[in-house]
Amino acid sequence: MNELAGRVEAACDALSGEGARVTFAAVAERVELSKATLYRRPELRAIVEEHRARDRDAHSLAGIVVELDHLRQELEAVAAKVRRHEEEIRKLGAGAQQPNSPQRTVGRYSLRRDWPVNRRAGASRKG
Repeated sequence: MNELAGRVEAACDALSGEGARVTFAAVAERVELSKATLYRRPELRAIVEEHRARDRDAHSLAGIVVELDHLRQELEAVAAKVRRHEEEIRKLGAGAQQPNSPQRTVGRYSLRRDWPVNRRAGASRKG
């Protein structure tokens, strides 16, 4: 490895060690080269691309952990909302069973008293 490639490698390692993103601009600044030189020279470009790929892989696991935590929180919020709605449905169902109420409940559903209830599956409604 020539001296310039060694400096580029050291700059990439330093950026990764600091937790900074490895970019062509950051490496060029550290090595005091132009970005164009990093892009034009295949051996230098390969070093930077390799470190960028490693950087992406390292952050992907952390990103997955954060995303899983976020999804868990969203799922808990949805579950709480479902529980609130079920409680509200129970309260509405209890109110529908009062004697003066024009509705009755069958299973989980409220039905108007003037609607026929078919007991058999697939039974046609006679009008």
